[in-house]
Amino acid sequence: MTKVQDPPLAEATVVALAEIFKALGDTTRVRMLDALARDEVCVCDLAGMLGLTESAVSHQLRLLRSLRLVKSRRDGRHIYYALADHHIVKLFEQGLEHVQELPTRLNAQVSTLKKSGEA
Repeated sequence: MTKVQDPPLAEATVVALAEIFKALGDTTRVRMLDALARDEVCVCDLAGMLGLTESAVSHQLRLLRSLRLVKSRRDGRHIYYALADHHIVKLFEQGLEHVQELPTRLNAQVSTLKKSGEA
């Protein structure tokens, strides 16, 4: 059995990483990140795309900014948002790739859960 050579993660790192994954666990925020992965978008356009109020979008963006997942840029009266950097783009793309590479297995699991009454 191979032993891990690196020291365990520091508690602050564990907490910060868990917060990022927790933020990614919300379907609204995933939809927002998907839109922002494609292009820089203002709050009003993002609200229209997602069928949400500007207030709701701003609330979610505030959380994503606090986690440094998105960045903002002001242009006159509008604030435009984009993914913060290439690490976030890569994290989103890898998560998406992981989900898309196993659609058959996921569909089978959902069907099994529905048959057993768990879904």
